[in-house]
Amino acid sequence: MTKRNEIKLFEERKVRTIWDDEQEKWYFSVLDVVEVLTESKNPTDYVKKMRKRDQMLSEGWGQIVTPLSVETAGGRQKTNFATMEGILRIIQSIPSPKAEPFKLWMAQVASQRIDQMQDPELGIQQALMDYKRLGYSDNWINQRLKSIEIRKDLTDEWKRHGLQEGVQFATLTDIIYHTWSGMTAREYKQFKGLKKENLRDNMTNRELVMNMLAELSTKEISESQSPDTFREHMDVARQGGEIARNARMELEAKTGRPVVSPLNAREGLLLNEGEKS
Repeated sequence: MTKRNEIKLFEERKVRTIWDDEQEKWYFSVLDVVEVLTESKNPTDYVKKMRKRDQMLSEGWGQIVTPLSVETAGGRQKTNFATMEGILRIIQSIPSPKAEPFKLWMAQVASQRIDQMQDPELGIQQALMDYKRLGYSDNWINQRLKSIEIRKDLTDEWKRHGLQEGVQFATLTDIIYHTWSGMTAREYKQFKGLKKENLRDNMTNRELVMNMLAELSTKEISESQSPDTFREHMDVARQGGEIARNARMELEAKTGRPVVSPLNAREGLLLNEGEKS
């Protein structure tokens, strides 16, 4: 079962979603939906109380929700997701004026996915609009969209060699991060003061460029060397990261400024049209 984790926005609020290629269905995070509709500070507690109120919902809970693995502040963990049908059943137990708009939003998400499958360019356009809505500068958005393209090229190369999404992809990504920046993904997020936020969405232009160079180099070397074993792929990831590390060190020597920055989107750096990083 091939799944793709994505973040969708409903009224500027993030809702974690997963697209299942085989079933061609969206799964929505139950806790995110509950938090959006109720504005509860503790959606987990709200779900417990909701299930006590609605006995039929509680009895069918195992058929409504599906535990799926996603990235959280504490690392990759399983949390409850539900299909559109399951979410609609849960919404029945939530007295919220946002219920109807949320239903329309889910239908729109489903429709957009079908359109994007027919024309991948629409997916890029949607990402551009989402970043603009969040206030990112045009300069930063251009870099971020390019980084998405380069990342996909790399993961397609890994898939071509039979590598699996999840642990193997994460391991190789960590090697790339650590080699060029000196930090694993988790250490990098801690350095920036991030929890659930996407690391790349909180990188400066310089950081994005170095990470793109590392991933592009890894893909090109993989195509050239055609590694067979996972250990060989790990070595290729280090080689790709080393190219970006050397570029980072040379740039820092010439400018006297560090490339890796603790700044993040919340602090306004990436949301400033005049951001020069």
